Amino acid sequence: RFFMAKKSLIVKANKKQKFKVREYNRCPITGRPRGFIRRFGMSRNTFRKLASAGLIPGVKKASL
Repeated sequence: RFFMAKKSLIVKANKKQKFKVREYNRCPITGRPRGFIRRFGMSRNTFRKLASAGLIPGVKKASL
């Protein structure tokens, strides 16, 4: 179950900030700002869902 972030916050995060430290990562699918995995470019919730479905190449479950 995924909750979408507010559209205004997603748009705000995508704008170039005046200062570099104000920029932060958001999941492109759900817009979630926390639990972002840089290596895959998405939030942990989205990563888990896609990895379980086998949609991320090179990733497999550790247990059955």
